[in-house]
Amino acid sequence: MGEKRVSLRHEDGFRFVAATGSGHDIIMDNAAGDAGPRPTELVLAAIAGCTAMDVVEILAKKRQAVTRYATEVTGVQRETAPNVFTDITILHVVEGDVDTEAVRRAIELSATKYCTVSAQIASGVARISHRYLIRRPAGVANRPAEEEGEVVVTGPSKDVLAV
Repeated sequence: MGEKRVSLRHEDGFRFVAATGSGHDIIMDNAAGDAGPRPTELVLAAIAGCTAMDVVEILAKKRQAVTRYATEVTGVQRETAPNVFTDITILHVVEGDVDTEAVRRAIELSATKYCTVSAQIASGVARISHRYLIRRPAGVANRPAEEEGEVVVTGPSKDVLAV
């Protein structure tokens, strides 16, 4: 994958614009200016996007009939500076006629093997919990309409690359 680049310019107050190497701009700000997300919100968005891309790709390869997929990420930060994330929970919401074990395995592979952002954060002090909620359409035989559970927890300071 190689080197990634971002340049950042100050606009006004606490508003900054990051220009990514892939050609996209991201505005960041604090609560007072409120012209964009806070940098820590972008960390949570990055982990959500990274794991979601993995899970959707793996489920497609497993030929799962996913009709809707979303992630909901919450993070708890330490009260003292630096206010690092200490606990992050990722809920994968999968809708469709899907096999529970296929969903669990897709999430596990993302958390322990493929998601670069998750591995980066889990190598520090953050504990990352991956959970799932499956919603199936009415009439699916031999499977509950709704099912949830925990898949895997990574971090803190665990070498997720050794898994």
